[in-house]
Amino acid sequence: MRTATAARLAPQPELPTKPFLRLVPDTDTTEVMERPWYAVADEPAVELPPRLSWYRRMWKGATLMHYHRLAGLALVINVVLAVAASWTVAELGNLVLANFAIAILIRQHYVINALFWLATRAPLHWPLAIRATLAKVYHFGGIHVGCAIAATGWYIAFAIAILRSEPSPALFATVCLELAILVAITLVSMPMIRSRHHDAFEIIKRFGGWGSLALIWVQSALLGDIAWHLLGVITLSVALPWLRLRKVPVELVVPSSHVALAHFDYGVTPFAGSSTAISRSPLREWHSFANVPSPGRTGFRLTISRAGDWTGRLIDERPSHVWVKGIPTAGVANIETLFSRVVYIATGSGIGPCLPHLLARKVPARLVWATRDPRKTYGDGLVDEILDKHPDALIWDTHARGKPDMVALAYQALVETGAEAVICISNKKLTWQVVSGLESRGIPAYGAIWDS
Repeated sequence: MRTATAARLAPQPELPTKPFLRLVPDTDTTEVMERPWYAVADEPAVELPPRLSWYRRMWKGATLMHYHRLAGLALVINVVLAVAASWTVAELGNLVLANFAIAILIRQHYVINALFWLATRAPLHWPLAIRATLAKVYHFGGIHVGCAIAATGWYIAFAIAILRSEPSPALFATVCLELAILVAITLVSMPMIRSRHHDAFEIIKRFGGWGSLALIWVQSALLGDIAWHLLGVITLSVALPWLRLRKVPVELVVPSSHVALAHFDYGVTPFAGSSTAISRSPLREWHSFANVPSPGRTGFRLTISRAGDWTGRLIDERPSHVWVKGIPTAGVANIETLFSRVVYIATGSGIGPCLPHLLARKVPARLVWATRDPRKTYGDGLVDEILDKHPDALIWDTHARGKPDMVALAYQALVETGAEAVICISNKKLTWQVVSGLESRGIPAYGAIWDS
C-alpha cells in the first residue's frame, strides 16, 4: 500500500495533456491552454491512492478526530479528579471555576494566537508526521467543550451539596438560577440545535454567560471560600474583547449581488490569516471573516458573501460603519508554515480565508478554486490579483463546467507540486469530503470544524 509520501517521491508517469480553459487577465475571455490536469468525467491523470486500512481510517474519521480526543481527555481528567475529590462545597466550587477558566481561556483571542504561534514553531526538517499533528492545533475547541461539560457536571454536584446544607434564601435562589442558565446554555450548544438556531444560540450563550458569571460572583461573596483569583481571570478574559469594542468606518464594494468586498483602514493592519468579528448590533449578532491585508498597504479587506439574512442585508444596505471587537485572531490556514508546500482548495467565498496567504506567499502554494462565474461574481480586480501572484492557479467556473471532483483535483495538484498538505476552505459538507477523502488515504488535509 502506497502512502502519500511514497507517491510523491516515486517517479511519476508522464501525464496526459488535456486542454483547459483559463481566465485571461484584464479580459472577460478565456484561453485554451495545454497542461496536465484531471478530467472530471474520465481518464484521471493520476489515480487516487488506495484508502488506509479500516483501523487507521478510524483515527482519521469524525468520531475520533483530534477535537473529540481533546474533549475526551478533559473529561477523563475530571473523572480522575472526581475519584480523588473530597466533595466539600469549597472544593466543588473550585473545580467548577477551574474548568470554566480553562474553557473560557482556551477561546481567548490572545491564547488562540499564542497556541498557533507555538504550534507553528516546528522547523520543516522535523518529520512530517509530527508537523501534521501539530497542524491540528485549530481543534483546541475540544478542550473548551470538554471543560465546559465538566464544569456543568461539577456545578450540579456543587448545587446538590449547597441545597443539602440548608442555604440562605439568597444562596438558594442564585444556585437554582445558575443551574437553570447552565442547563439552557448546554442545550442550545448541542450541535443540532446550534446549527439550526445559531442566532438564538449566540444570544443565550452571551447573555446567559454574563448572567452566570454575575451569579457566581454573588455566590462567592455569600460563601466566602471560593478561589477568587480564578474568578478574576474568568471575568478579565470575558471582558477583554469588549474593552476593544469600537465603531469603525467601512467602504463596501459590491461587484455582484452575491459578494461584498469590505475595506477597512482605521489604524489596524492585521496579520495574514487572521480574522475579524464585525457586527451592526454588538449585543445581538457577530460574524467573523478572514482578514485580507494587501502587502505594503495599511488596512485590510473582508470578503463577504450572501449566506443568510445578516450578510444579505449588509450587501444590500451597504452601511458606512460597523462594530469590531477583540483583536485579529489566527485561523486554520495559519498552519501552512508547518509545510514546505501546500495546496489550497476553495469553493465560492472560501477564497477569502485563502487570499491573504496566497498574496503573502510565505509558503509555496497551488490554488484550486471552484466557483460560479468568478469574474462576474467577485470582480476582475480580485481574480486578476490572484492570477498575478499565482498564474498556475486552477480557477474552475462551475457555471460553465459543472461541479468538479474536488478530492481528485486536490490530489492532482498535490502530485504535480509535491505539496505536503491540503488546506480546504469551503462549506461544511464539501470540507469534510475533501479532508476525509484525503486523510483516509494518508494525506495530511485540514479544514474548519464549525465548533463555534
